[in-house]
Order: sequence, then C-alpha cells, then structure tokens
Amino acid sequence: MKMSAAEISQVLKEGELEKRSDNLLQFWRRKTCVLTTDSLTIYADTQKRSKGKELKLQSIKKVDCVEHTGKFVYFTIVTTDNKEIDFRCSGEENCWNAVITMALIDFQNRKAIQDFKTRQDNESASPGQQERRMARAP
Repeated sequence: MKMSAAEISQVLKEGELEKRSDNLLQFWRRKTCVLTTDSLTIYADTQKRSKGKELKLQSIKKVDCVEHTGKFVYFTIVTTDNKEIDFRCSGEENCWNAVITMALIDFQNRKAIQDFKTRQDNESASPGQQERRMARAP
C-alpha cells in the first residue's frame, strides 16, 4: 500500500495493538493500527491492510482505564456514544494509550481554535451586531 508524502507526514504511530473482541469469550486479537492526526484505523489483517475500520478522533470522548501489569498496558477508548473499546499493548513498546491521548488533545485544540476563529469571523462579518453591543456597553 503506497501512501503519498502528505499522508505519511500525518501518521503519528503505526504498529500492532491487541483489541478485545466483542463476542462472549472476549479473546484478544492482534491488529495493525495506524494513528493519524484525524483518526485511528484498525486493520484486521496485519499483512494486507484491507478493510480497515476507521475510528475518527471526533468520535472519541476519552482514553480511560489505564492499567499497567508486568507484561501489558490495558486501556479503553470511550466514544461519544459511550461505546467502550478495550485494547492492550506491550509494556516495552511506546504506549499506544499515551500517543492516542495526545493526538486526541491536539485534535480537540485544533477544533476549538477553528470554532473560535469561525465565531470571530461571523461576528466581524455583521458590523450591525458590534454597533448594538457597543451602544449597550457602559
């Protein structure tokens, strides 16, 4: 799978992560994951990277329940619709939970700045609103 230079520069972390299955027995399945500045893509096939599930950062509420054991770091991603997705990674590697949390914070900061600028632009586009506000000011 070839990526353009723009896509490669946006990749924050790439590697293997284990996801707990949703079935009754809840087995841990090894997945290949790619974290970018906008999403976490989870591929079932570690070799081909086909049919990946994309989890947009805008749909993630928080990264929660971090537990360190001797071998693994366990964490849960909570989505905006309160769905929980459990993961674990090897404690020896760079911990995925920290990288995902930092990417989520960066995404939320960029969104807040964008919303603020949009609100400022809308206020400056309607000068009648500012005049009325100034007339009311003491």
